[in-house]
Amino acid sequence: MRVLGVDPGLTRCGIGVVEGAPGRPLRLVHVEVVRTPADGEVGGRLVAQADAITAAITTHRPDVVAVERVFSQHNVRTVMGTAQVAGLAIVAATRAGVPVALHTPSEVKAAVTGSGTADKAQVGAMVTRLLRLVETPKPADAADALALAICQVWRGSAQARLRGALAQAGR
Repeated sequence: MRVLGVDPGLTRCGIGVVEGAPGRPLRLVHVEVVRTPADGEVGGRLVAQADAITAAITTHRPDVVAVERVFSQHNVRTVMGTAQVAGLAIVAATRAGVPVALHTPSEVKAAVTGSGTADKAQVGAMVTRLLRLVETPKPADAADALALAICQVWRGSAQARLRGALAQAGR
């Protein structure tokens, strides 16, 4: 399974592609962080992020796109940019006919480190270890995008089976 993970952000958007299956070694396919200037016009910044996400989907042809589910933050400006870019990722995947999965930050942390309260350094260290990398992807947005992809590889198929079973049971 090939998963494209998106750690949405207006200033820095992490995009990571991982290949693997539960119980099998994972492989890094691609990672990048798309940056836009904080003082730039918001429309142009959104276009740059949308174009990068679309290009990654076109180039790497994932089976699913995993996007961080936006959660409430105290900084409204930050959460707005994050939500806007998350929406762009969902639209880009849907236009390409690729299913979308949403994961909360604590779900991703728990999948990768075993603790839903892990800090960025712990997530980065585990991503490095799981993908057998020489060094931790930088900045943290790169490691976070890869962690989203890993979470989907490991948890996505189980979640899909559970949804299917519930649908068959009429729930």
